[in-house]
Amino acid sequence: MNGPIRHLAAAIFAAFAVLIGAVTYLQVIQGPTYRDDARNLRVVAGRAGAERGTIITADGTLVASSAADPNDPQQFSRSYPEGAAYSHVVGYASIIFGSTGLESSQSAALVSDRDATISGVINAILGGDLRPQGLRLTLLDHVQQAALDGLGNQRGAVVALDPATGAVLAMVSTPNFDPESLLGVNAGPTGNALDSDEAEPLRNRAIDATYPPGSTFKIVTAAAALEAGLAGGGTTFPDEEELELPGSTATIRNYSGEVCANGEMVTLTQAFVSSCNTTFGALGMLVGAERLVDTAEAFGFNQPVPFDLAALASVIPGADTFVNDLPGVAQSAIGQRDVQATPLQMALVGAAVANGGEIMEPYLVSQVFNSEGQIESEAEPVVWRRAVSPATAAALEDLMQKAVAAGTGFRAQIEGVLIGGKTGTAEIPDGAPDVWFVGYGPIGADGDAQQIAVAVVVEDGGSNGLDGTGGGVAAPIARAVMQAFLEGPS
Repeated sequence: MNGPIRHLAAAIFAAFAVLIGAVTYLQVIQGPTYRDDARNLRVVAGRAGAERGTIITADGTLVASSAADPNDPQQFSRSYPEGAAYSHVVGYASIIFGSTGLESSQSAALVSDRDATISGVINAILGGDLRPQGLRLTLLDHVQQAALDGLGNQRGAVVALDPATGAVLAMVSTPNFDPESLLGVNAGPTGNALDSDEAEPLRNRAIDATYPPGSTFKIVTAAAALEAGLAGGGTTFPDEEELELPGSTATIRNYSGEVCANGEMVTLTQAFVSSCNTTFGALGMLVGAERLVDTAEAFGFNQPVPFDLAALASVIPGADTFVNDLPGVAQSAIGQRDVQATPLQMALVGAAVANGGEIMEPYLVSQVFNSEGQIESEAEPVVWRRAVSPATAAALEDLMQKAVAAGTGFRAQIEGVLIGGKTGTAEIPDGAPDVWFVGYGPIGADGDAQQIAVAVVVEDGGSNGLDGTGGGVAAPIARAVMQAFLEGPS
């Protein structure tokens, strides 16, 4: 064989080797990814009747299951026994609309390997379990139901979690939808109607919507001042009806339009308890843009939140955007201007205070189990970040406890239990306010006692409209959620 022929043969062999390697990579390595992609209509159609894994709550409530067709044991139908109650968290698996929620993010576990893909064949040859795995969630059904009942027909969201572990105890968004309506014979028209509904029932407002946090952001502003040693609970500020902003005709006024104390001086504690905008606007300018933004980022703003579902990042503009803009710093310090937060993020802010300044990674899936019910994997709590020092967290806890005991958050009080919290009434141009409550409890419980941190947001002032406030609308919802947790299932 002469040289040119040898070179040609080597080139052909190399080309075949590359081709075989590419095919192997696509089939074996990337195969499951392409298989589970919602855009792969051929495989999705083939799996329309495939078995999917069971999903249950922490307390055993069945929220998703598959049942075999009596006339064809190879065909399965998906059902969601709790209907709309878990629609945004669990999501749906639809041949027409793809999959959402945990049905999408956990599809690798939930989908059966009984198919003709290379990975499925290899798993069968190796004696793997071809049946789908199931999920046990961290959600507590009685807490979830309390959040649903509290929101009622108002648009908003509730997130509740365990501050010490990050386990999500409730996640509710309203309006919601029945996921089974996207699986039946009328799935197409129903899905299109839901998608075009101006109320956005398909959107998970807990993680896929951001709002100005209003006065709940004063937790962050107070933290910035405390961490820097610029102010403490007893530090006094001028008690003004209106704060004039330097270099601007704009002013900041208190919600009541009046002073917060005696019209002379007010302490930081009094300002927090009464939610004084004038004081916190001044405090924001004292702290400065760099410290305020750094503290917000320490709490998780401007960062992707590690979570089982894709969540929007909460946002505060960078410090460089506030150069020569003290009015912007003051307005941001009271949770207005361009500050935006998800309910999940604000629940993490409250949880950080409860947990001594540390924020745990939030999670929804506590266990993955096989078809025999044996646990295959179990979530472990992971520290995400330190927001503030333990000393600052203790000082914030004192402020939040007093805000509920004798301030704007009094409607979150639970008899015999110390609760800490902060209300927020975020102004919306030409509209009713978005109203908030962020809190947790019990405070001062025994070391082994589990706590709950809650964030509630209700759009457009809820049922109170233009007269809606965080204390009047959101705090009672948070109270009901925390009380359900403390009392346990009925």
